[in-house]
Order: sequence, then C-alpha cells, then structure tokens
Amino acid sequence: MIRLGAEAARVRLGGTLGANAYSTDVVLTRRESRRVELNGERLGSSDRLRNELTTLVFTPDRLAVVKGGPATRRAYLDRVVSRLLPARATIASEYTTALGQRNAGLRRVRGGFSTREALAPWTEKVAALADSLVRARVEVLELLSPGFAETAGELGLTSATLTYDGDPPTAADLTARIDLDLERGVTGAGPHLHDLRIDASERDLRTFGSQGEQRMAVLALVLAEADALRDRLGVSPLVLLDDVLSELDGDRRRSLSHMIERGSQTVVTATAAAALPIEPAQTLYVSPGEVG
Repeated sequence: MIRLGAEAARVRLGGTLGANAYSTDVVLTRRESRRVELNGERLGSSDRLRNELTTLVFTPDRLAVVKGGPATRRAYLDRVVSRLLPARATIASEYTTALGQRNAGLRRVRGGFSTREALAPWTEKVAALADSLVRARVEVLELLSPGFAETAGELGLTSATLTYDGDPPTAADLTARIDLDLERGVTGAGPHLHDLRIDASERDLRTFGSQGEQRMAVLALVLAEADALRDRLGVSPLVLLDDVLSELDGDRRRSLSHMIERGSQTVVTATAAAALPIEPAQTLYVSPGEVG
C-alpha cells in the first residue's frame, strides 16, 4: 500500500535462491501501473515474480479458495499447474483463447454472419485443449492430495480429500450440443465450468464447513503445495503466512509450529510474538513506518 499522503511506495528485496543471487524491485505509484523487476528485468505481472521466486502465500482472503465460487478454485488450480508442471503452464491461457474464438464464432453464426462449418476447427481446438487442461489439473491434485490429507489431519481436519469435478468434452460432445450453444452464444461444456471439491469427513467444506475448518483447508493446501514443490522440483519455497494464528487454538498452533520447523523457510505475521509456540530463528517488530 502507498502511505497516506505519499506519492509512491517501493519494496526492494535481495537474497539467494539455491546457488543464485537475486534482487527484486516493486514500485507502486498513484498515477502509473505497478512496476515489478527481477534482476533488472521488468516483469509483466506480480504472479510471475511469485513463481520465479517460488513463493506461496496464506492470507485471510485466500479463504475464497474454499468458500468462494468455482471460478476461484479453477484459477487456484491453474496457478498450481503453472508451478508444479511448468511445461504446461500455458495450457489454461491457450484454452481460454480458443474458447473465446469459438464463442465469438457461435455469435457470428447466430447473427447470420458465418456458418456452422466455420466453427469446426475451433471446436476441435477447444476439445483438444480441454483434454490437456483437465489432465494437468487432475495430475496436480494427485500430487497435492496425500500431503493435503496428512497436513489437514495434523491440524484437526480429518479425512480431508480433493476431488476434481468434471470431464473434458470431446469434439463430438461439443458438436452434439451446438444448437444449445448457438442459442446461448457461449460454449456450455468444458473445464471453464468445472470445480474442485474440498471435503472433510465426506462434507463439502464450502457448504458445510465452519470458517475455522475452511481456514485449515486453505492452510493445508499451501503447505501441501510446498511439500510437492520440494519433492517434484527440488525447490524449497518461501512460505508467507499472514495472520494465520489468530483463529487457531493452542493444539493447532503447536501442530503448525512443528510443520514450520521441518519445512521451508517461513515468515509468520502475528500481533504478538508469543502467539507462535516455538522460538523463531528471527523476530522482527513492526511499528508505524519502521521494522526493527
């Protein structure tokens, strides 16, 4: 955030990732778009910086991954695909582009400016990319699920599971429903409509979970992804846990502390140092405008 009365804010960070040194520079101004640099190169988005530095974040607003709509969970899954399966990082955007072209074609046909035959190449393209995207999403869930179940269990969330809800449509499936798609002007089947089900003890946590349980589920997802990154890519991510302790009881705080000790480098924010039951490697106190 830009401080009240100031024109800009800047965050500079330097460190090492494995054997390589890095430096970042993020600048916010009131009149221009955010500028993000890594080792002197300007990046197109903050997401790329987080991926390049392999950083995972828990903040209270991340509860939307569990309690929000399907679009939020799809976006989450596609971010995980880009981190755990870097070779397939562009599948989601490629699918979105092809889907947009097919939808535009549907509207042209409906308006009498094109023919159904002209849709065929985009139908084939959408079906092929849908299959690739669903396969990638299912694969990352298979990578996350064991760690998610174990971590959630340690945090008191028993029998936690992740399930992908949806099957990729074939070109034949899309062709068979073309009349309905023409009527609506959009493609009504595909991974852009799928969902991720997050359960505990056979309960859908979106509908039947308490806010505490939803919080535990999101935290378990973050820690499970950190484990998967270490196991699959040999990368130990930086884990940022913002205000994660405020709604945890003593037992869960102790469980989380033990996970932090045996896991990645982790930064935890809290309103009091005593909130964390273990002795941290370093404590920083933040008061208006200064860190010490």
